[in-house]
Formats: sequence, C-alpha cells, structure tokens
Amino acid sequence: MKGLDKLKNVLMLQGVIVLYSVSSVMSKEASGSGGDILRFLFFFGMEFVMLGVYAILWQQMIKRFELSVAYANRSMAVVWSMVWAVVFFHDTITIQNILGVLLVVIGTWILNTGTEEDTNV
Repeated sequence: MKGLDKLKNVLMLQGVIVLYSVSSVMSKEASGSGGDILRFLFFFGMEFVMLGVYAILWQQMIKRFELSVAYANRSMAVVWSMVWAVVFFHDTITIQNILGVLLVVIGTWILNTGTEEDTNV
C-alpha cells in the first residue's frame, strides 16, 4: 500500500506542477493581447487565479515531500512548458530541447524512486 500512496502523491505533485506551467500559457496570452484590454484582463486574471490555487496546493505538497524532492519535481515544469509551447503556440522542438527534457525527466525519476527513508514519503 505504501507504493500506491507514494505514486498517488507523486501524481498529485505533478498535477500541481501542470497547473503552474499552464499559468505561463495564460501569461503569454495576456502579453499577446495587442491592446485588447478585455483579453488582457481575462488572461491576466486567469494567471493570477491559477497562481493563487497553485500556491495553496504547493503548500500541501511540501508537507508530503522533503523540500529538495518537491523542488526537484518542480523542474518538470520545463517538460510541460515545452508541451504547451507546441500545442498552443506551434513552436518547434529541437534535438537539444529533447535531450534537455530527457535529463530533467531522468533526474526527477531518480529522485522519486529513492527509498522511503531517502524521500520521507
């Protein structure tokens, strides 16, 4: 049962990180409003709300993980940001992007698969 609880906690942490990364999409949309004040206010407001929810959820996550593990998982925002860049803004992915993201994923995986004594989960 401990393994299932740990997986659940890691997935919840990743969900919080996804929320954080989506707030950057809102920021980019707000910056591209081109003088449309309603569009700017909508996306800026959405970013503000998302970051507020993220801050509350992040506090809950750092109760469940050692701070070093939680912050290392936060680096997964790089992965999600790259996904959003392709999906929403049609950016291209280079080999360097893929290699960098692989390093982040491997490092995060190593931290998350440590022993229970190592991660305090």
